Amino acid sequence: MNSVITIGRQFGSGGREIAQKVAAEFGIKCYDKELLARAAKDSGLCEEVFEHHDEIPTNSFLYNLVMDTYSFGYNSSAYVDMPVSHKVFLAQFDTIKKLADEEPCIIVGRCADYALQGRDNLIRIFISGDEDVKIKHVMERFDITEQQAKEMCVKKDKQRRSYYDYYSSRKWGNVNTYDLAVNSSVLGIDGTAELIIQYVNDVEKKRA
Repeated sequence: MNSVITIGRQFGSGGREIAQKVAAEFGIKCYDKELLARAAKDSGLCEEVFEHHDEIPTNSFLYNLVMDTYSFGYNSSAYVDMPVSHKVFLAQFDTIKKLADEEPCIIVGRCADYALQGRDNLIRIFISGDEDVKIKHVMERFDITEQQAKEMCVKKDKQRRSYYDYYSSRKWGNVNTYDLAVNSSVLGIDGTAELIIQYVNDVEKKRA
């Protein structure tokens, strides 16, 4: 398997679980939250900064000013004066490229498809889901009420959409941006993972 797979996902669609199953099938690494630690190490920024800004664009001047005290590693004046949210994005952007250069892998979210655009071995996937199925999944995962789950889905997807649209100048979830768009509610977690595995195998055969 020689492809780098990026997976965008709606909250509650099981995107992370699906990504992990696909990665296990191919024997490759899956980067989701793991990307934050690597980006922090590569950039010299504090890991807590990445956790706070993870797929969340912010315009808070005061927060940026305070959190900038954590930053070091880049010395250009343009970088020093840059809002911390932009520094986090650029650090993740660089780390995503490094990971893709190192070996085949799966990268979940964080504008990875945008960061890796133009690569011959890239496969871009987006996973959506029916609202009722996503809400049920979130209720079970976090042990919360239906209303809480619904509000969480709306909030998280709004954050992801804002982050992606802001930094990529594209539209999050637009099928024209991806090679494969899948509704995980139709086949379930396992079935969707199997579908993606088959798709990747077919693409690799065609490219060979």
